[in-house]
Amino acid sequence: MSANSTSSAGGARGRRGAMATAVLVAAAALSAAVPAQARAEQGQLYVWTTDGWGGGTVTSSPAGINCHQTAWNPYEDTSRQASSDACSASFPVGTVVTLTAVPDPGSSINYGPDPNPVRIRSGYNSSYVMFCPNEGLCSSW
Repeated sequence: MSANSTSSAGGARGRRGAMATAVLVAAAALSAAVPAQARAEQGQLYVWTTDGWGGGTVTSSPAGINCHQTAWNPYEDTSRQASSDACSASFPVGTVVTLTAVPDPGSSINYGPDPNPVRIRSGYNSSYVMFCPNEGLCSSW
């Protein structure tokens, strides 16, 4: 091979190397930009555990919701006010979230979770659960 053909081959390799580097740099720049643009729209799911005086836990699949309400007897603890509580989590729009309500010992599920499952929409989504003590002390229903 002549010196001329060697430098020509070296120049072609150099151009190919430069082109490959440019392609890799462009691909890296695009991949860094895509996740920000391709982020899934989120919806917020609120689970209300209403004060039926019973206790229990609500969890979700996929994970994100994990709320617990403590049971109480309004005739024994008069310092406490009736209350409702909520927990929430964000999920991608379109996700189907299945809720599981498990009463504490001495309590039962009076109502809910309703609705269940929940297909997440943009913005606000909710479900409702009421736990009551087994003795029948329930604030409603």
